[in-house]
Amino acid sequence: MKQFWFAVCVLTGSLVYPSLAPAQTPASGALLQQMNSASQSLNYELAFISITKQGIESLRYRHVISGKQPLAQLLQMDGPRREIVQRGSDISYFEPGLEPFTLSGQHIVDSLPSIVFSDFAQLAKYYDFISVGRTRISDRPCEVIRVVARDGTRYSYIVWMDEATKLPLRVDLLDRDGETLEQFRVISFVVGDEVKGVLQGLEKANLPPLLTIPPSDDVSLNWQPNWLPGGVKEVSRSRRNLPNLAVPIESRLYTDGLFSFSVNINPTQSPTSEQFVRQGRRTVQTEIRDGKEITVVGELPPSTAKRIADSVVFKAAQ
Repeated sequence: MKQFWFAVCVLTGSLVYPSLAPAQTPASGALLQQMNSASQSLNYELAFISITKQGIESLRYRHVISGKQPLAQLLQMDGPRREIVQRGSDISYFEPGLEPFTLSGQHIVDSLPSIVFSDFAQLAKYYDFISVGRTRISDRPCEVIRVVARDGTRYSYIVWMDEATKLPLRVDLLDRDGETLEQFRVISFVVGDEVKGVLQGLEKANLPPLLTIPPSDDVSLNWQPNWLPGGVKEVSRSRRNLPNLAVPIESRLYTDGLFSFSVNINPTQSPTSEQFVRQGRRTVQTEIRDGKEITVVGELPPSTAKRIADSVVFKAAQ
């Protein structure tokens, strides 16, 4: 769902921040939590663009509450029809050339900023919420709030939130140098019960079958990173073979509730080397040590990914 990177300078424009002294207040966290609640409880439609280093997408997102369950639709507006729909905890994907399928989930996150659905009470332990002031987006007055990790090891966000509805109207993801990596920007939106009628057909629609993920075994791994950014926790681990290869891959998946990454270990015959690749928010940091390839993959600045890879230690074989 990516288009070529064109006209970005025209679309992104320049940001003029209000001349208010930034200050972290409990009110900033409360406003962000209201954004979370509004995004999951209101009936609304957003037409927006998503800008990344890979291109520009034009999309439409609709969300309603019907009875006690959410109904939602994310639709790519240009090119082949690509659609994601949600009914309750079922999220179904429709892509040209692929069999439709359904996964379990709480909300659609594809092309929508993950920060919108974050638990800000939990993030407040490790992030600062800084009020920047007020401005206008889509001819609407907005509160502007920065979200910054206290230890400086992760990316940051700037959120523009509609004062009346608390819906996000613009979200910028920034690297540690202040460069914009991704931008979500609403062009127009509608809030109200009129959106309900458009999604009524989802209530009785035949959705594709649910894909079940087999439960993972309790895997014991003889390695771990000795350093992680504050608030990061392991959420899963696995050991598997890559397709067509007899090489076992061991992985640990981590998240702080906002950004996620994995640490992966596999045996290798390659000589000692180190490399990294960064594409937008995602970094792949690889180093080889004692016949093992250590790869950190995820939403991290390169310096943080390298520090995690360097900290991996192995237990002596029993």
